[in-house]
Amino acid sequence: MKTLNNVAIGEKATIVKLHSEGAIKRRIMDMGLTKGTEVYVRKVAPLGDPMELTVRGYELSVRKGDAALIEVK
Repeated sequence: MKTLNNVAIGEKATIVKLHSEGAIKRRIMDMGLTKGTEVYVRKVAPLGDPMELTVRGYELSVRKGDAALIEVK
């Protein structure tokens, strides 16, 4: 299982599933990270957290812990 936090800088991935429940899942979905959405990894901070993504035409910063809950292909 490949998760969003393992996607390299400059790569694209498609979200397959969110491995979370409750408030965390709702927050991730509210940011536009839903099943079938294409995500482009723009940058990762020097210490590895957070990572900057391009999703649905806007830039989004996501913590590595949250990115680990998002399965991609």
